[in-house]
This record gives sequence, C-alpha cells and structure tokens, in this order.
Amino acid sequence: MEKKKQLGVDIDGCVFAIDADINNDEFMDKFIEFIESNGWHFGGGINQIDSNGKKVNTVKAKKTEGWGAE
Repeated sequence: MEKKKQLGVDIDGCVFAIDADINNDEFMDKFIEFIESNGWHFGGGINQIDSNGKKVNTVKAKKTEGWGAE
C-alpha cells in the first residue's frame, strides 16, 4: 500500500511585539506550545533580528515530539 505524502507549511516571516522586545526563548516556548496543542510537529530554528532584519541571535529549535515520524 502506497503511503500518502504528508503536506506541511514552510514559514517565512518576522514577528515583532508592539511595545517591547521579544526574547527568543520566550517566543520559542509559546510557539512550540501552540504547535503541540494542535497536534502538529515543528523542526527548524529561529533567528532573533533587529528592526532592520539583521540577525542578532540564532537558536536551533528542538524538534517537537513526533517530528519525522513514519
């Protein structure tokens, strides 16, 4: 039996808070919580950027439970 290909979403964009800075760790915790609460998986990383889009910090995200599961 042929297995159906799984479709996903590739995210390419920026997130800024209106009146504050966003901490990488805090954002990643909330993002992963959102992903897992929907029964989804995430594998990748995030970059902290300044208002000009210049990377100021990079964090490799841990893969969520079930990422890459067959």
